[in-house]
Amino acid sequence: MSNYDLIVLGSGPGGYVAAIRAAQLGLKTAIVERENLGGICLNWGCIPTKALLRSAEIYHYMQHAGDYGLTAANISADIDAVVKRSRGVAKQLNQGVTHLMKKNKITVHMGDGKLTAPGKLSVTKDGKVEELTAKNIIIATGARARDLPFAPADGKRIWTYRHAMVPPEMPTKLLVIGSGAIGIEFASFYNDMGAEVTVVEMMDRIVPVEDADVSTFLEKSLKKQGMTIMTGAGVESLNATASGVSVAIKGKDGAVVNGEYTHCIVAIGIVPNTENIGLETLGITTTKGHIDTDPMCRTNVPGIWAIGDVTAPPWLAHKASHEGVIAAEAIAGGHPHAMDPKNIPGCTYCHPQVASVGLTEAKAKEAGYDVKVGNFPFIGNGKAIALGEAEGFIKTVFDAKTGELLGAHMVGAEVTELIQGYTIGKTAELVEADFMHTVFPHPTLSEMMHESVLGAYGKMLHM
Repeated sequence: MSNYDLIVLGSGPGGYVAAIRAAQLGLKTAIVERENLGGICLNWGCIPTKALLRSAEIYHYMQHAGDYGLTAANISADIDAVVKRSRGVAKQLNQGVTHLMKKNKITVHMGDGKLTAPGKLSVTKDGKVEELTAKNIIIATGARARDLPFAPADGKRIWTYRHAMVPPEMPTKLLVIGSGAIGIEFASFYNDMGAEVTVVEMMDRIVPVEDADVSTFLEKSLKKQGMTIMTGAGVESLNATASGVSVAIKGKDGAVVNGEYTHCIVAIGIVPNTENIGLETLGITTTKGHIDTDPMCRTNVPGIWAIGDVTAPPWLAHKASHEGVIAAEAIAGGHPHAMDPKNIPGCTYCHPQVASVGLTEAKAKEAGYDVKVGNFPFIGNGKAIALGEAEGFIKTVFDAKTGELLGAHMVGAEVTELIQGYTIGKTAELVEADFMHTVFPHPTLSEMMHESVLGAYGKMLHM
């Protein structure tokens, strides 16, 4: 039996970061992983999808070379080579996490982990069982794609994100069910690669967690790129055939439309990986399958902690990593700041990109705030015009009484890199004057962040 100060169950961006921070703080730490170090994010999620999207972006630019005074002839895309590059990126990062485990002297136990009693965990690999003990255990088992109950993914015609990353062939006519970040990113990728793409969303707008202005802008942009978008629509039936999928979609008008597609991606949310890990044995409480925690990531059972997608939303890799640090520091006797969901940015890497932090304008008003709103378009920014990326805007929402930044919402080129400026501002509790007095470099896209703040207070310069 091996004894540790801390065992982390799951090695995704929550688990492996928690293990590293704990080891840095002097705790004897182990990690238990059943599949790949780095979890879904590094191996089958965030990172390899960005590699795919980068290939699609370059292909898109090559097709529009004439816009930049350039000529590119005989352009074609090799889906197998694109996927191979993406897998190479994932492999490199998996090896990086393996190195970090060794560097920080973290013991890795490969196999299926299960809580058997407080402070006890068994690891099963190839029929052999190993018993581990620790004063503290962090559950970081993540989540998986939710299937359509009447049409589970088969990997041939009906795909989850995982199948969509290593497609057996290139779809020609693709149906994407769900328009959250995962659905929209794959819709964007396959549309850029030449597929005919239709997106079906149950809610009344795409990317429904984003600000309504962002949803409206993105829908127009994606339609302009050739996508078909159906909002307020539900899939009534979905049947895989030898040559594709037959679908019945109920539109917002109540009429049912039948359609034929070569492939379908289901992106309707996640299911937490809470089965068969011993939660019931210890009496750990959950809500809709997700583990309940306090702001320091403690569960209701002393010594058992939980982080990442297995807990409450937002289900984002960077939220999991930050919770991993909070939990590790609290276990080591520190006093970390609690997690504040309002300071967690969200990014969607479609074309154009979407990024946001904090409250939407509607949510701020619902919460009773009197708001001041700034909105600056990309067309007013010199760098955006020079880049040939003059579509998009940056919107900021302030509390009119205190000047607190309540939320920021962006759509356009590179906004996933820009959002962090507002995230730092929110975390540091800066007010409108702090942003106004900050000098933004010229010429950059970041100047639009300044202009949006100025605009909220009637001081916009370049529009």
